[in-house]
Amino acid sequence: MPRSTPADQRPDPKLLELLVCPLTKTTLTYDAERNELVSAAARLAFPIRGGIPIMLASEARTLD
Repeated sequence: MPRSTPADQRPDPKLLELLVCPLTKTTLTYDAERNELVSAAARLAFPIRGGIPIMLASEARTLD
């Protein structure tokens, strides 16, 4: 099975403009280095897998 390249993992920029934090309804910041969407208000980082943002609080990483 071929490995995905980093470009394959990036979400669609138009999609990012539409997404908001599911908990606070505030805007998200894209962290390209960690490939996740960050909600500063909720102090959570939502992972992006296969180019698809996983917008579940149970899947999010808590920010320090």
